[in-house]
Amino acid sequence: MIPVTTFAGRTVAVFGLGGSGLATCHALIAGGADVIAFDDNEKKVAEAAAAKVATADLRNIDWSKIAALILTPGVPLTHPEPHWSAKLAQAAGVEVIGDVELFCRERRKHAPSAPFVAITGTNGKSTTTALIAHLLRHAGRDVQMGGNIGVPVLQLEPPEPQRHYVIECSSYQIDLAPSIDPTVGIMLNVTPDHIDRHGTIEHYAAVKSRILGRAKTRIIGVDDDYGRGMARELAAMQRPVVPISINRIVPHGYVGGEHNIYRTGGSEAEDIADLTGIGSLRGSHNMQNAVAAIAACSALGVDDKTLQDGLRSFPGLAHRMEEIGKKGEVLFINDSKATNADSAAKALASFDRIYWIAGGLPKEGGIASLAEFFPKIVKAYLIGKAAPEFAQTLDGKVSYEIAGTLDVAVEHAARDALEAGKPAAVLLSPACASFDQFPNFEVRGNRFRELVQRLVT
Repeated sequence: MIPVTTFAGRTVAVFGLGGSGLATCHALIAGGADVIAFDDNEKKVAEAAAAKVATADLRNIDWSKIAALILTPGVPLTHPEPHWSAKLAQAAGVEVIGDVELFCRERRKHAPSAPFVAITGTNGKSTTTALIAHLLRHAGRDVQMGGNIGVPVLQLEPPEPQRHYVIECSSYQIDLAPSIDPTVGIMLNVTPDHIDRHGTIEHYAAVKSRILGRAKTRIIGVDDDYGRGMARELAAMQRPVVPISINRIVPHGYVGGEHNIYRTGGSEAEDIADLTGIGSLRGSHNMQNAVAAIAACSALGVDDKTLQDGLRSFPGLAHRMEEIGKKGEVLFINDSKATNADSAAKALASFDRIYWIAGGLPKEGGIASLAEFFPKIVKAYLIGKAAPEFAQTLDGKVSYEIAGTLDVAVEHAARDALEAGKPAAVLLSPACASFDQFPNFEVRGNRFRELVQRLVT
């Protein structure tokens, strides 16, 4: 745990008592703060009280005595409107911040030289985060990894000068971290997502860009308009950037080719890494992730040979292009984390013959944007609420069936792929949220794994 000492002796309100909220309460208490916590969910309030956290309805407290409101990232700060707790804090002139901001303040106070890598982007940030942490550990560094990737940032070990922090940051967390100041800030990409929470894609992109403002090294994916715009704006302010791309040559940056990663100077390119045969980094999207990780670790002084060796031992992440098994010539791939069409596109681009399991709780735009990949799809197996909508999009273009449930989809896709007797992939890449049939994408992916393992063993 990282005790939050910057509010010692003061009273802090905390709203949102999930995993990160409770971790924040305990970190504040450990650092000497008085905490008043609350949640709209009565069960979570009771659980916090049982964990010896003081609770009270924040509508009935004296806000003039509150030093800050710590808001959990899942609670709206701006859109569609601020949560009632944020409105009360703002009306009282109380700052509203999150756990990443608390981490930044503790690091500045106790170990400002501790290397801090912050990663954001619509897609790829979890894999990039895990890969950077893996490469740094392979190089013998003391590494703590957390944030949006699963471990609340305040549950990590306390800052020390040589301790490296690799933190995945969602747009929600960045919005609540006004002084975020990483050693290396990485903005991978921006595509439409979370518009309900940010109002417009322009505001969403602007929030993402804040990870770069105070960074010492700014790594920016320039393969989309928003990334290129951020790079131009920073360059105009004479703030150096390290551009990364898998689509174009960029000067003084890093470029991913078909299999190789290059470091570019003004007019020359140095071949520094090769992803050939690394299954955990299959696909162009993982090339971008690897390019970003190489750029970040190079900025922290890791040599090229160590990076290449580390790439080859990277195990990958569950639910992200995860190879579950193989039967005959058929690969079974769990990409349950692909909860939008743009993320699913990365998986569809990685295989030539696909038996595609898609569907769930649909997101805006559906799958029409995936039309360029339809020729690769032998057949689609549609599940969940999105099935009728997806069927309309695929009708006349791709053979499909409405399987309804994941169990049926896996059974039928495996049968068809194995009967065909050709190299292929049975791919779960839903392009949808999971909440119509599963609590989250992890549970959905775990169910896929269970079903496949019965088939391949």
